[in-house]
Amino acid sequence: MVEGTSNKARWHGRLKLMVLLLVCAAPIIASYVTYYIIKPEGRTNYGAFIDQRAHPMPTMTSTTLDGQPETLEKYAGKWIMVKVGGGACAEACLKQLFAMRQLRTMQGKNMERIERVWLITDKEPLDTMVIRQHDDVHMLRVPREQLSRWLPVEIGTKLDDHIFLIDPRSNLMMRFPKDPDPRRVHKDLSKLLKASAIG
Repeated sequence: MVEGTSNKARWHGRLKLMVLLLVCAAPIIASYVTYYIIKPEGRTNYGAFIDQRAHPMPTMTSTTLDGQPETLEKYAGKWIMVKVGGGACAEACLKQLFAMRQLRTMQGKNMERIERVWLITDKEPLDTMVIRQHDDVHMLRVPREQLSRWLPVEIGTKLDDHIFLIDPRSNLMMRFPKDPDPRRVHKDLSKLLKASAIG
C-alpha cells in the first residue's frame, strides 16, 4: 500500500513538473508558431529574413577585377547590398546596379553606412562603360558554386535574380525578391538602419 502511494505521489510530482515546464515554454512556443506558421499581418518587412545560423558566410576565393585577393570581410562594419551575376551585364543586371545605387542614395544621411558589392561569377570581361558608370561598386570575382552553397534563393529563381543584404557583423540577413519594389526595399533598409546602432 505504501509503495502504491509512493508511485502515485511520484507520478503526480512528474506531472506537476511537466505542466510547469510547459507553462514556462509556452511564450517561446507561441512566438515560434506565430512567426513561422501564422505569419501575422504585423510583420511588415518586404524582404525575406534569412537564418544566419543556416547560412554562415564562407571563406571564399574571391578576387578583384585585376586578380588581387579580396573578400567581403573587407567591408565588415557596414551594411552590404550584394548582387550576383556574370560579367556580361545585360538589362536585368544593369537594372539591379541602378536600383542599388538609388536605394543607397535614398537613405540620405545614412547612405555612408551602406556598401554595394557585385559578385561576378565568371571570367567574362566587363564592359568599360559599365565599370565607369558604377565605379563606386565593389566588384569581386567569386566561383558560382561557392555562392550557390551559401546564398539561398526563392523557388523558381536563381542567384542573379536577387539582391541580398549582409549586416555589419558579416551575417547574411535578408534577400529581396526578383524585380523588387524599390519603395518597399527602401522602407526595409530605413527601418534596419534606424533600429541598429552598428554599421
